[in-house]
Amino acid sequence: MSRGKFITLEGMDGAGKTTHLEWLRGLLDGRGVALTVTREPGGTPFGEALRKLLLDSHEARQPETEALVMFAARQEHIAQVIEPALAAGRWVLCDRFTDATFAYQAGGSGVAWERIAALENWVHGKLQPDLTLYFDVDPETGRERTRQARAPDRFEREQQAFYERVRAAYLRRAAEHPQRIRCIDAARAISEIQVELEKIILSI
Repeated sequence: MSRGKFITLEGMDGAGKTTHLEWLRGLLDGRGVALTVTREPGGTPFGEALRKLLLDSHEARQPETEALVMFAARQEHIAQVIEPALAAGRWVLCDRFTDATFAYQAGGSGVAWERIAALENWVHGKLQPDLTLYFDVDPETGRERTRQARAPDRFEREQQAFYERVRAAYLRRAAEHPQRIRCIDAARAISEIQVELEKIILSI
């Protein structure tokens, strides 16, 4: 049995990645691909409990603490969900992964890039997504979309400068990993984006 494909979707809040994830789920289901759909932080009972603490709590905490919690949840997620699915030949679609920690905790909150890289190497080493779809949108557009869609979580209440740093960190990751990360212009019409996504997915 061949190993499954690991595909992650990344982007700032309001970039539309969750909408596109659901569309990709339908595309792959329609082609008979065995699929596991999951998210970070989350994906396991432990991870979902940590997600609630991270996103819903108004309590101030150190950025390093957030990074460590993210990787604690990720360790369980990989062991319990991602690796077993890939080994069974299933494709994994994941809403965020380690690129998001580089973007939010390193870029947005200022944790040293090298510390996140060390945690990445420790927790999942050679395991990297086969493909990462990064949905790029300017911070103001993303924030406006989010405000219209739902009440903001803790990260979504951050200031404009925070999101500019997050975007810069995502673009840095894309430049560092051009073979894996595909940048998608998320300011376009959804139908245009989906045409591009289908071409990318069918080529891997």
